[in-house]
Amino acid sequence: MPLIHRSSEIELKKNNSPIPQFCWKSSLPLEEISKSKYLHFDIKSLFPGKFSYPYHFHRNAEELFVILEGEATLRSPEGYQTISKGDIIFFEEGPSGTHQLYNHSDEQLIYIDIRTKANIDVCEYPDSGKINILPAMDIFEEGSKVSYYSGEEGVKNKWPKELLKKL
Repeated sequence: MPLIHRSSEIELKKNNSPIPQFCWKSSLPLEEISKSKYLHFDIKSLFPGKFSYPYHFHRNAEELFVILEGEATLRSPEGYQTISKGDIIFFEEGPSGTHQLYNHSDEQLIYIDIRTKANIDVCEYPDSGKINILPAMDIFEEGSKVSYYSGEEGVKNKWPKELLKKL
């Protein structure tokens, strides 16, 4: 059975960013109402003169914006482009899908944000060198990156000696 989400009936709530340049409103996740297995989607409204989320890309999610009203500037690895009502913008996984919006107009930008739903996603922020493990929102600075075996040198010391073969 189709479930119709009427935009006129969807409440948008303002985010609580401590940085005033990041200011938007968002609906609750609509997939919770829809019980979607594979998609995360909501409606966002970006205020004039404000930025969307920090410049980022996803390692385990594709994303699609459908512009319902207004216009903005899209920042991506290809540069800066104006997007406007009726545009559909696809962002692939990985660095080539990096994106951010800036509302350069005097009107709100309203768009649907659709993402593939992964149990775990890694979101990276090239401008600030952060890595975000989603949905837990565990955020780390990239500078703490280590090799896979770092800190594992003493593995034999973690095991009872009687269980280990003589080396």
